[in-house]
Amino acid sequence: MGEKLSAKASIEVLKPIEEVFEAIINPDKMSNYFIERSSGRLEEGVTVEWKFPEFEDIFPVTGKVIRSYDYISFDWSGGEEGMLVEIFLEAYQDIFTVVRIKESYMPINDEGIKQAIGQTEGWSNFLACLKAYLEYGINLRKGAFDFMKS
Repeated sequence: MGEKLSAKASIEVLKPIEEVFEAIINPDKMSNYFIERSSGRLEEGVTVEWKFPEFEDIFPVTGKVIRSYDYISFDWSGGEEGMLVEIFLEAYQDIFTVVRIKESYMPINDEGIKQAIGQTEGWSNFLACLKAYLEYGINLRKGAFDFMKS
């Protein structure tokens, strides 16, 4: 298979792991910091559709492995072989959660490097927005990407 690139990001959220997990799989919560809407909860083997406020496109997202309060994985590549988003949750002292995200795999070429950098930026933004929403009730994404609308 050869070497591949991954996008990675992590952050500490000052909320219990149960709240963080629910905020990632529940579209009612996700719409407060990440997506505009979803056709359903993120679940294993189920494909839902995510709509982002700054894009007209609808993105199919298929839940792969979801373990309560521990691990979430999904494919949102549109069926591209080998692309997977993994979210690892680690509880500390029952009062905060470390969230680590890895999106794999991009080829080692100019296009893959550009994609890995872009996805790392995107997942860093996702984590900052998740933290702001859960800790302070703020939606950082609102209006942040209006400049990207066509």
